[in-house]
Amino acid sequence: MSGSDSAGDSFFADWVNVYPKSVKGKFRRLKWISLSILLGVYYLGPWLRWDRGDDAPGQALIVDLTSQKAYFFFIEIWAQEVYYFTGVLIIAAISLFFATALAGRVWCGYACPQTVWTDLFMWVERRIEGDRAARMRLDKAPMSFGKAIKKISKHVAWVFIAFATGGAWVFYFNDAPTLAVDILTANASFTIYAIVLSLTGSTYLMAGWARESVCTYMCPYARFQGAMLDDDSLVVTYDETRGEARGAHKKGTSWEGRGDCIDCNACVAVCPTGIDIRDGLQLECIGCGLCADACNNIMDRVERPHGLIRYDTLRIMNAQAEGKDPKYHLVRPRTIVYTLILLIVCMIMLAALVLRTDTSVNLLRDRNPLFVTLADGSVRNGYTVKILNMKRENRTYHMRLAGVKGARMTVIGHAKTPVEEIRLNVRPDSVSTFRVFVYAAHSALTADSNEMRFVVTEEQSQRIMKHETTFRGPVK
Repeated sequence: MSGSDSAGDSFFADWVNVYPKSVKGKFRRLKWISLSILLGVYYLGPWLRWDRGDDAPGQALIVDLTSQKAYFFFIEIWAQEVYYFTGVLIIAAISLFFATALAGRVWCGYACPQTVWTDLFMWVERRIEGDRAARMRLDKAPMSFGKAIKKISKHVAWVFIAFATGGAWVFYFNDAPTLAVDILTANASFTIYAIVLSLTGSTYLMAGWARESVCTYMCPYARFQGAMLDDDSLVVTYDETRGEARGAHKKGTSWEGRGDCIDCNACVAVCPTGIDIRDGLQLECIGCGLCADACNNIMDRVERPHGLIRYDTLRIMNAQAEGKDPKYHLVRPRTIVYTLILLIVCMIMLAALVLRTDTSVNLLRDRNPLFVTLADGSVRNGYTVKILNMKRENRTYHMRLAGVKGARMTVIGHAKTPVEEIRLNVRPDSVSTFRVFVYAAHSALTADSNEMRFVVTEEQSQRIMKHETTFRGPVK
């Protein structure tokens, strides 16, 4: 039924402003620690220096699109080593699944960029407009000079943070000090400004305006987290057995015949998504634990024990309601599987880094034409040889042929007359491309397709690299 068919029906929920209240407690402290570390790494990462020599970027963390390399301190990843990034993504995904299986949406509550930047934006908002009650009064009040100043100041601060966020991102792909000067002096490229402005706008919109709506309506993780949770996953829960029946409490009155929940709604007031955890596990809950901090503070005031709202498993909560004394099951099939996958992928990544070579040879044979018959009856094939030197020093390679009797070669720019072996120099930290023509007598060919090898030996280490190919000729 469309909206026009029924005036009271709507496909969209009404917009409800959420005014999270500030709270103190161990989970709030954990969130501040996480926020400080993650934002510190993000904003300061591009400014870390690392000496790699004169011909390499001096930035510790940078993806150099010009040279098609990524640098992470002492690690240098080339474009053809993209599988390392694949491994990192697999580790990140499995780690997320593992964390969810153990502690629910702990990623959402403490490390998700949406949560981190929203926390920062809300902190700025509280510093300028005040806490929950003050912000609610300010929004209800008519426009005035004081209200305008506060609102403008808040949004200016938000835009500044958003701009710093967008700027920090492009610094990871360019030399940070140089690019910062170019941006501030209007000497950067249009592409740079477009990326910075787009990230500025998205950060401002997501962290300043959308906030909890991103978690509720936009984030796919909230939808499929249910498949990764089980009854042994730690989630933020309300102890209904202990808390009910709830009701107001006056100091000095008896607790007999009633629960510990005094229905103060402190847990609702601090929730960044505006839900009531007492209604059970919900899609909107990001597992931040702020409701537990708020409830513990109230329990201190009414002299009741902590833990009415806490991190716990559904299995333990149900068992305790039945009077049993269950145990946590951190080790279970899905956590074992996730751990094994993580160990295997990490071991493969470590082995790949330890065993990676600092040189390689790639070969491509011409396909058009397959061969050329020369005036003297000999046959010529063309090849493109690429030698990769990953060391920051000049290296010399000796290249020879094997498999075809009497085969000789010329290398454009290096050998004009056919030779059996040639000495090639490759510049530091680069790929050198060589155009090679191989010549063989027709009588030396045993078929129209003959097995042949390029044998390349690195002069200093004497490492030998062989590349199998074919030498084509007329049909015998």
